[in-house]
Amino acid sequence: MSEKEELQNKPVQPAEQEIDLIELARKVWAERKLILKACGVAVILGIVVAISIPKEYATSVTLAPEATGKGSGGGSVGALAAMAGINLNSSSGQDALSPDLYPDIVASTPFLVNLLDIKVKSRDSHINTTLYNYLDKNQSAPWWGVVTSAPFKALGWVISTVKGEKQEVVSDTAKIDPSQLTQKQAAVVANLGKRIGVSIDKKTGMTTITATMQDPFISATITDSIMSRLQNHITAYRTSKARKDLAFAQKLYREAKASYTTAQKKYATFADANQNLILFSYRSEQERLQNEMTLAYNVYSQTAQQLQMAKAKVQEITPVYTVVQPATVPLKPAKPNKMMILIGFIFLGGVGSVGWILFIKDLFKNFKKA
Repeated sequence: MSEKEELQNKPVQPAEQEIDLIELARKVWAERKLILKACGVAVILGIVVAISIPKEYATSVTLAPEATGKGSGGGSVGALAAMAGINLNSSSGQDALSPDLYPDIVASTPFLVNLLDIKVKSRDSHINTTLYNYLDKNQSAPWWGVVTSAPFKALGWVISTVKGEKQEVVSDTAKIDPSQLTQKQAAVVANLGKRIGVSIDKKTGMTTITATMQDPFISATITDSIMSRLQNHITAYRTSKARKDLAFAQKLYREAKASYTTAQKKYATFADANQNLILFSYRSEQERLQNEMTLAYNVYSQTAQQLQMAKAKVQEITPVYTVVQPATVPLKPAKPNKMMILIGFIFLGGVGSVGWILFIKDLFKNFKKA
């Protein structure tokens, strides 16, 4: 093999590769003014975009794991139930609702629709309406969103006019049916769902509810309302069977009380009318009425105990919530992050200009020559 072939087959050394990198660096350095101009334009664009995006304020509340009286027999209530022959622990946990389901509950369409009737008001009372109207009519959008959506709105208006469709109007007092949402209502519900978040800490069991709105005062109001309605939903679910048992016990109590009162009046009337008679027929009738009154009283007494135990059971299984972090009006916006937007535009401007210098510029020149 000749020396020339050996040189051709010889692998490229790192020193030669380093020379190529230096050459690329020199090429970039020679066009440094272009890079600075691109970064300057990117800074201006980044500032315009950051200023154009509406501010969003986030409010969070934190709830400790709810506690119920399921421990050791429910304390004194469990002891009273045991005396009456009722075991409160027999059904404890059968209606359990796992905290992992809280995000799904809040994100469900019925729950979101029930939030739309909340009255919201800004601090200066400039906005005073329902949550539905606030999300539908009082939302700011960046200028490019208005520009890009204008043709579609005009096209939709033309199509609705040609078809003769009436414009949808929803008043403040209108009741929205979760199973029959219109296109406009569905858009409002979807927007609300994106602005609400529920997270569960697996280690501590803490539940965090967050709502993001364009007004800080409304953000705090909505977060507090979501917390209250979620608590009411969970409480109603946990105590649904116990409340049905309580209603049935109240019905039995009223019937037993009425029966006892009737039997007592019959016995008293018969006894007053036949005080001086000693006939066995009258005495047997009086004894029968007295036995009926005693039986009615026993039933009345048992239903009264069952009613008290049913009330105690509802109280026993009602969850207790502890608010660790209440809803407070945020002072600083959570969105947009103007610094990150500016850094992102500068990065894109620098990378784009370097890519133009190293790759696209030469290709463009060769294309023009060809």
